Amino acid sequence: MNLFRSSPDAKPVAAGTEICREGEPGNTMFAIVEGTVEIRRGGRVLETLGEGEFFGEMALVDHSPRSASASARTDCRIVEIDEKRFGFMVQQTPYFALEMIRTLVRRLRHRVGEQA
Repeated sequence: MNLFRSSPDAKPVAAGTEICREGEPGNTMFAIVEGTVEIRRGGRVLETLGEGEFFGEMALVDHSPRSASASARTDCRIVEIDEKRFGFMVQQTPYFALEMIRTLVRRLRHRVGEQA
């Protein structure tokens, strides 16, 4: 899913930059337009995400503190999505909502598999 490829508000993020930190409040999620982002919890790498993927959705959806930290592994371009834009995307682009649900299910299955 790369609905944001030509978004004018994609921001450059230098490699090594922390994008969000575990435990901090969060009211946005992020879509990766270019580059790779590393997701960590408790210092342990959970996943490396690339172009067309998103992160930070849990804090946006349930208004809880960030469950993980994210940092740019390479130079990136990312789009920050607030709740208003998220609602618009879900309403206007059902594909966005479906892809988000698929990603959440994949991540949940992976986590459950880790604990088994």
